[in-house]
Amino acid sequence: MGAATETLKGFRVTLRQLLKRPETIGYPEKKTPVFPRFRGRHRLWLYEDGLEKCVGCSLCAAACPADCIRVVAEENTSENRVSAGERYARIFEINMSRCIFCGYCEVACPFDAITLEGEYELSEYERTALIYDKETLLAPHPKQVPLREDGSIAPPAPTGGDGG
Repeated sequence: MGAATETLKGFRVTLRQLLKRPETIGYPEKKTPVFPRFRGRHRLWLYEDGLEKCVGCSLCAAACPADCIRVVAEENTSENRVSAGERYARIFEINMSRCIFCGYCEVACPFDAITLEGEYELSEYERTALIYDKETLLAPHPKQVPLREDGSIAPPAPTGGDGG
């Protein structure tokens, strides 16, 4: 008798889901907001005066468990002042196909030069496009994603539709 009761409970759950109206979110036009602590695309930052915050210390590369960050430092000169420190990152690359978005690079940086932003649209057609260089990382992401303000877990209100 117990198995039949459990089976009926399972059918009740299935029937309840079948009677719900499907939720359709028009993805490319309406993006699902992310939480403020979401870890997405990396970004390098500049000071207000235009100097780079990254001083090429390679602490982010040392902290990365996936070994996807490459930093090659060079000395600042009086003619070529790039960062506020003695050195700057001449080459700063992140292989996004290897990144596990753990945030260790962000935590390891003593200058808050690198952060993980809320952008999650990172797909590319070629693998070489997933190696972000310094210029790409300094620029804001072209496809901004909204942040959730209320801290709720529920997705945004459905737009209705046929479920597909």
